[in-house]
Amino acid sequence: MKIKLLSTFVLLSSQLSFSQVIKGRVTFNKYAIPKVEVINASTKTLTLTDADGQFSITAKTNDILVFVSKQHQLKQLILSPAIFTNGQLIVEMMLKAEELKEVVITNMPSIKLSSDDKYEQTKIDQYTLEKAASSPKVQGVYTGTIVNGADINRIGEMIAGLFIKEKEPEKKETTEIIFKDFTKSHFDQNYFEKTLHLQPDKIGLFLEFCDADPRSKNIVKTQNILTVMDFLFEKNNSFKKL
Repeated sequence: MKIKLLSTFVLLSSQLSFSQVIKGRVTFNKYAIPKVEVINASTKTLTLTDADGQFSITAKTNDILVFVSKQHQLKQLILSPAIFTNGQLIVEMMLKAEELKEVVITNMPSIKLSSDDKYEQTKIDQYTLEKAASSPKVQGVYTGTIVNGADINRIGEMIAGLFIKEKEPEKKETTEIIFKDFTKSHFDQNYFEKTLHLQPDKIGLFLEFCDADPRSKNIVKTQNILTVMDFLFEKNNSFKKL
């Protein structure tokens, strides 16, 4: 058995010493992940996984494969015979941590069960009157309020609404994508240290250097991983000459 395993290892080592088509499968919890970008960072070639998570790409030993999926964390592997299982490359990815949006809790007097807005407003008005009636009153003193009176502010809003012909469409705020933030979220520490050969304490400075280039704003808008990688390689050469 040991001889068989050793023979398989030697065979894979010899095959990976030169470029050849590598076949593999990308999964999450043993379920196939389709449309994952498989990038050979060494040769700058790209392919996609099919519906069964299968892919094939030309590569050789020590080539760096990068796996990119919108719903999963970026994965990076350095090719070697040791990472193959029965001659196939099995890649297990992890889900990205989702950031919960702000949740606003409002104390409402009643639970809305009807789609009739007028009916719901009537219930709210009734609640307001009941609350006002139960509040302590100062006898003999006029406070400027009308007992069981109408909501003057709401009536004013209703009248003003009659003169508004059409509500202007809300302008959607566009959030500017910061190059260094985008890069940090799509490339892990190993990419900067092993692929770009940067010292850990120089990574932050390098990203600031890239972010200072006006071209970074247009490049990050494309959100194209290969385009960003080309830019990082170019800036890395300039950064090391400083």
